[in-house]
Amino acid sequence: MEDKDILIAFKDPDTRHIAFRELVDKYKERVYWHARKIVIDHEDADDVAQEAFIKVYKNLEGFREASQLFTWIYRITTNEALNLLKKKQKKQGISIDEVAHELEHSLTSSNLLSGEEIQLKLQKALLQLPEKQRLVFNMKYFDDLKYDEISEITGTSVGGLKASYHLAVKKIETYLTEG
Repeated sequence: MEDKDILIAFKDPDTRHIAFRELVDKYKERVYWHARKIVIDHEDADDVAQEAFIKVYKNLEGFREASQLFTWIYRITTNEALNLLKKKQKKQGISIDEVAHELEHSLTSSNLLSGEEIQLKLQKALLQLPEKQRLVFNMKYFDDLKYDEISEITGTSVGGLKASYHLAVKKIETYLTEG
């Protein structure tokens, strides 16, 4: 089902449930992996995905179609993931650096991630980046999104995104060559 068909079917109370199931089936994997790259932990990524889809359901009828459906869903997912990290930081009374250390520990102890050393090293390098650079790098490098799509998701100018991506690449290169 195309996005426009999902939106039309969602507006009809008789087909709303089917349309939403189609939407979830179409985007659940991308949403999960997008969340996973931000929060690292499998259970947290599941929670983020679930919360994101709840928000999508509650707000889909009012979706203005000013952007693509998947960029709108990514924006919601990004916000939910960042909110989860902030809640963890606040709940545990720790700094963002300590949250990154906790995520790194989760990364190395997870049996769901590939044990390949270079992949693990790349993920550790990503955790050293500031939040915004990590988000931009993940969306550009892993999700292969265009800068204008990332701009819609993050609310950042394309020029700012290009600068963030460039800085992230340089920092990752430094981490990988020095580490």
